[in-house]
Amino acid sequence: QVQLVESGGGLVQPGGSLRLSCKASGSTLDYSAIGWFRQAPGKEREGVSCISNSDGSTYYADSVKGRFTISRDNAKNTVYLQMNSLKPEDTAVYYCAVETSGIATIRGEYDYWGQGTQVTVSS
Repeated sequence: QVQLVESGGGLVQPGGSLRLSCKASGSTLDYSAIGWFRQAPGKEREGVSCISNSDGSTYYADSVKGRFTISRDNAKNTVYLQMNSLKPEDTAVYYCAVETSGIATIRGEYDYWGQGTQVTVSS
């Protein structure tokens, strides 16, 4: 199995920026995609962004388009989520996850999850 560890969360003011990291370790798998998800209290989990391992194509939820950027460093087995122009509505626990079924979309089957990192946007 693959272990995923998120980092980079914290408390920021509205309009600020954070960069989240997702480091993968453990078994070497043929990943289809790695995605970022978030969940706020009382709300359903939302797919934020994902990146395909085959061609690097990306997806962004409408709520974060133009503000968030997903990227990867294959040599470091790490995926990043650069978050700019943060809003209070972005407050949530952010999780990264790995898709291995071959469906390289945000709606794929994500079987491996990290522990999450808290992002709080508040003045």
